[in-house]
Amino acid sequence: MTSPAQILQKYWGYSSFRDSQEDIIEAVLNKRDVVTILPTGGGKSLCYQVPGLILEGVCLVISPLISLMNDQTEQLRNNGIKALTIKSKATTDEIVSLFDNLKFGKYKFLYLSPERLQSDLVIQKIKEININLIAVDEAHCISEWGHDFRPSYRLIYKVRDVFPTINIIALTATATKKVVDDIIENLNLSKTSIFKKSFYRNNLAYQIIKNENKLGKLEQIFKKNPFPIIIYVNSRKKTEDISNFINAKGYLSTFYHGGMTNESKTIAFNSWMNEDRLIMVATNAFGMGIDKPNVKVVIHLDLPASIENYVQEAGRAGRNGEKSFSVVLQNENDINFFKKNTLETIPTINEIKNVHRKLYQYFQIALGELPEVSFDFNFLKFCQTYKLSQKKTATIFQILKKNSIIEINSKFSQKSTVIFIISSKQLIRQTFNNKLTRKLIDFILRSHGGIFQKEVKINEFDIAKRMQINSLTVKELLNKLDHLNVIDYKEASSNEDFTFLTPREDDKTINRISKSIEKYLNQQQKKSKELIYFIKNNTTCRYIQLSHYFNEKKVSKCTLCDVCISDKKNSSNRIEKDIKELFKNRKEISQDEIIFSLEHDEKAILIHLRNLLSKDKIGLTANNKFFIL
Repeated sequence: MTSPAQILQKYWGYSSFRDSQEDIIEAVLNKRDVVTILPTGGGKSLCYQVPGLILEGVCLVISPLISLMNDQTEQLRNNGIKALTIKSKATTDEIVSLFDNLKFGKYKFLYLSPERLQSDLVIQKIKEININLIAVDEAHCISEWGHDFRPSYRLIYKVRDVFPTINIIALTATATKKVVDDIIENLNLSKTSIFKKSFYRNNLAYQIIKNENKLGKLEQIFKKNPFPIIIYVNSRKKTEDISNFINAKGYLSTFYHGGMTNESKTIAFNSWMNEDRLIMVATNAFGMGIDKPNVKVVIHLDLPASIENYVQEAGRAGRNGEKSFSVVLQNENDINFFKKNTLETIPTINEIKNVHRKLYQYFQIALGELPEVSFDFNFLKFCQTYKLSQKKTATIFQILKKNSIIEINSKFSQKSTVIFIISSKQLIRQTFNNKLTRKLIDFILRSHGGIFQKEVKINEFDIAKRMQINSLTVKELLNKLDHLNVIDYKEASSNEDFTFLTPREDDKTINRISKSIEKYLNQQQKKSKELIYFIKNNTTCRYIQLSHYFNEKKVSKCTLCDVCISDKKNSSNRIEKDIKELFKNRKEISQDEIIFSLEHDEKAILIHLRNLLSKDKIGLTANNKFFIL
């Protein structure tokens, strides 16, 4: 049998494994069930990919995100390894064809979402495959105690029932003891080997900084750190606004959020990865699968969603082992805003029932009916029709989606179009009150040929980025030009594809899962309160706080975080004050007498004596005794 080290060298070019990777792989090859908790960037994927290549057959990988599965399969293919995943809207024929390729095409990895396990066809086809290992990625999603609970993960037991003798490896970056217990119970793991590496890295400084001028602080950070940086914010609009601000200040940035087209995301991602633009401003949609070793600083301009999210996002800094920083810029307004947007937008069961019922009313679905088609859906219009809170309704939609009651997807494939309906000569004579309007027209004319003869596809995000303005401003200007009959502007639909996954039963649907939902909502409240406490607690080392949260036993201070640095300064001031206090009663004191008289560390006292000498605050007699100046 080929050894793990040979596989590692052959396909990834590494000569040795990191930390506990080899022990984990050995446990998997020995047919043990394994729970692996490795921090972000800790090389979790190799723990199932290496044994998946060694063992005869196909490794089944269950993963929560389509984008993550696509990235993983592409990376494997680039390394010469055959891997497949089922497209989101694959037909029955396409699924059958894919499994035929798996059987006869020497493929080694099949990536599936947990939702696919609801399909009898997929389960039947999996039975026909020689499965050698089951890997459950982002395994914390299986637990109601986790920060991203997905009820669909509870369906994974179906695969365990089909392959009772095949071992499972469950992988996650962050998990409390309750989450680990939940993973073991729900996956029905037996004789489980648990491998947990501390998220602590001695090169990463956790710093929570209270600052009223956060944009000014950003500039200070950029000046000191001309390296790759990630800035996390909590809204799509804010990614653009902050990126435009940064660019206007002379630094090169790009932005990334879930509302962008796949093409725009790829362009933004590549420009940051290639370091054409060092600064990435993003929502937490920019996360899983990001592996850039030399990120120097991760900045949270808004508070993260939870402690788990914070640790994962902060952990994207300093993977190359060099000193790096996780910086949260916050003030009292942030705390109040966070409470309002999390604690106050958590819905009740009755509110969930109300929105769920109104969805069927909105599309005129009769009781007992399950439509077989998708609908064109405008979220804002729906909220306006029934006078619903947008934020709370968005939370309810996520709950309904996670419980496989609805499916909702943005239409990324559409693009806006523009054609000039006046001649170029008329356009030259046209006057505009707004200088930005003329600048936009000039930009469009330079960027798109034939725009007087035919409709041309445009991307408002890309135009905004290049002009260093907001995409909403671009759309407003284009709409004004359309109103003036200068152009014909057709904006891409902001609607979404909406699909019902269950027949209309109104309250009965929610009643069946109400206990699970209530438990989940209570957990969300608890996690929000824990994050606020962590942010406000400036008396306990950040690492010690995080260690206790994740049930780690290490209790020594990190010496790098804002709390430890503050303690050092306070301690330093106390030592200097205590040394000076000794001279109130005596004119001259020897070094040994000073050390004996004070309860501070000897090394620290000697350092302070040297500093006081260099600053001419104390002097030294011919008898080597100190005196105050």
